[in-house]
Amino acid sequence: MAVGSAIRGSRVGAGPMGEAERGDSAPRINVTYYCANGHETRQAFAVGADYPMEWDCPRCGLPANTDAENPPPPPHILPYKTHLAYVKERRTATEAKDILSEALDDLRARREAGEAIY
Repeated sequence: MAVGSAIRGSRVGAGPMGEAERGDSAPRINVTYYCANGHETRQAFAVGADYPMEWDCPRCGLPANTDAENPPPPPHILPYKTHLAYVKERRTATEAKDILSEALDDLRARREAGEAIY
């Protein structure tokens, strides 16, 4: 035999859910946004509120707008640059050769002097 309270699973002050207790909801409009991948996203806004012209697509993350025929293009994202790529931007090939030969000459001189260089 089950033992328990008749109001199990409810909270204090719980009553029938409905518009009478919560009040009327604000009138809303649904705005549809379209991304470059063909996804549709519908967002609800209050009738008098200004809604944004662009919205991020929750499926793919691309920007979306309200024009189904001309969705915004995907943003151009620059690839990750390594340290070497930044160095190559600052130095020419001849400067790099000069720096390398200078460093090798210094290394050879230190080895000839008996310094332990690994």
